[in-house]
Amino acid sequence: MLDCLIKNGTVVDGTGQKPFIADVGIQGGRITQIGKINEAAKEIIDATGLWITPGFVDLHTHYDGQVTWDACFTPSIYHGVTTVVMGNCGVGFAPKRPGAEDDLVKLMEGVEDIPGAALHEGIVWNWESFPQYMNALEATPHSLDFLVQVPHDPLRMYVMKERALAHEEATPKDIEQMRALLREALEAGAVGFSTGRSDNHRTSEGKETPAAEASHAELTGLAQAFQGLSHGVVQMVSDYNLLKGPAEFEAEFDLVEAIAKASGKSLSLTWLQRDPGSEQFLRIQERVEKAVAKGLPLFMQTGARGIGVLNGLDASFHPFMGFPSYKEVAHLPLAERAAALRDPARKARILSEKSERLAGDGSSIPPLVDILLAKIDMISGRMFPLEANLNYEPSVMESFLVRAKQKGVTPLDVIYDHLSAGRGEGLIYFPIFNYNEGNLDTVRKMLDHPRALSGLSDAGAHVGTVCDASFTTFMLTHWVQGRDKDSMPLETVIEMLTRRNANYLGLKDRGVLSVGMRADINAIDPQKLSVGLPQLVRDLPAGGKRFLQKAEGYVATWVAGEQVQRHGKITSARPGHLVRMA
Repeated sequence: MLDCLIKNGTVVDGTGQKPFIADVGIQGGRITQIGKINEAAKEIIDATGLWITPGFVDLHTHYDGQVTWDACFTPSIYHGVTTVVMGNCGVGFAPKRPGAEDDLVKLMEGVEDIPGAALHEGIVWNWESFPQYMNALEATPHSLDFLVQVPHDPLRMYVMKERALAHEEATPKDIEQMRALLREALEAGAVGFSTGRSDNHRTSEGKETPAAEASHAELTGLAQAFQGLSHGVVQMVSDYNLLKGPAEFEAEFDLVEAIAKASGKSLSLTWLQRDPGSEQFLRIQERVEKAVAKGLPLFMQTGARGIGVLNGLDASFHPFMGFPSYKEVAHLPLAERAAALRDPARKARILSEKSERLAGDGSSIPPLVDILLAKIDMISGRMFPLEANLNYEPSVMESFLVRAKQKGVTPLDVIYDHLSAGRGEGLIYFPIFNYNEGNLDTVRKMLDHPRALSGLSDAGAHVGTVCDASFTTFMLTHWVQGRDKDSMPLETVIEMLTRRNANYLGLKDRGVLSVGMRADINAIDPQKLSVGLPQLVRDLPAGGKRFLQKAEGYVATWVAGEQVQRHGKITSARPGHLVRMA
């Protein structure tokens, strides 16, 4: 007898082939039959009209702390994800010397906008080495499967201590010790190694991340830890010295290639259309294509939509946070603050001021924020009120710039009224990257590239500014269902979310629906599918707040044959575990 029989569903099997109508049989956590099935089953699901897909694989999450207190990986579980990869961008919590917890929290709080108080209260620090961290995570049952990468910053801090925080160059002995620890973690089953080299990544004290300027010798020396292993990937984020000119870009990309050569493993890098630097993504594409032609396994992690922020009076950022007269009322509860802002005299005073500098020493706010605030009138053409009919590809006609022109006032005036209205709960959608032309045409081209990987959700991070864990759902609602032009075939999107990412990681037991594979499965109602409106909730440890976005339309999600969510409600099943690569 089957454990579960999914009847008459539209199977989108993850291979890229056209959908087909079939039954799917599950037994012992595996798919045992696909086709017309007449065998008895403990549970029968009528999937008529539903898409039946493999569970989604999210390559780019930051659940490194949350995994210790949240067994369900919210909000990813609401968006069809069954496997997550942590330890991205070079930040994480292991290895860790006793007493270094605060430095690691400051790093994660600054780089990934996760409240430090929540991390301090939520994490039980019962490890020192990376394998001990893996053992600690493995000891608790979870809803979803997860893989871990070894992050560069904690590794450097563990070996070099204060010298890492002072950004000193690693000695040959330092590199040897870091390489040995990385190798130990990889042999324990870690899936890879990550490093971050972005000017926008700062600690909560405004300092560069410890490995941001790591040398060629250090990075290639660490990459050699992969030699002789049958598994492993490298993840990297870099600005490629964006503002320093073409020569600096080429030198930085030479380093990318050197790391890939030294490791002998697949390397994925962040691929964005930046602002400033709108043409840089084309240079990245060109260099990747040339490297692949030479035999290097490079890939580009690509977002599903604009990469930006949600602004609001209670969010991490909003346009008035640096204005002196706003700071006078910033301490008030939200509704009282909104009422105070509606005072005409205060409004006039604030609108007559200039924002004070927010970035710098002692501040986790990246320099980009000051650059953007200095040209707020110009960029208001890319700032939009977040409304009930959630639209992640709004036209300039919906922007605050156009609304201001229609009213004969400044954009800042209109933004002010939007944020201060009612109880102060109004939100602004501001796509900073991937939206330079006022649409998602560039993203569409990126998604078409054969070396593109669906990634960059940052699930679990930037909790006060975004909820891009919904990228997986958006890939379906927008690129399959919602776009009038250049839509994508359903089977192509599902292949990107499943098999392509699983293959990149070296996961051979998931990513497609076929006999013998793990029963990681989604049943999706395309008529009801939506990403859901972002809601700012206080459900983190220590009362920390985050944006939470719950999708609709996922009828059920199975992990290893057990339903972990049903109609948006998380079940008690905890079949997920740490996936150790070998």
